[in-house]
Amino acid sequence: MFITVAGKKKEVKDGITVVELIEVEKVENAQYVTVTVNDEFVNSADFQSKTLNENDTVEFLYFMGGGSF
Repeated sequence: MFITVAGKKKEVKDGITVVELIEVEKVENAQYVTVTVNDEFVNSADFQSKTLNENDTVEFLYFMGGGSF
């Protein structure tokens, strides 16, 4: 099946979970990543059970703290 990951169309196995996709994509600092599927946030506790569907759009987001000048 095909999904879009970070703006790029990719072929992945049917029924891939978010946690499997994180592994396949070799996401750095996976413990700190926030994931959206079709612009909806996925709770990190659901990464193992959330399966992706044909044409889903997935984004990996990192929230970074700011500093001072």
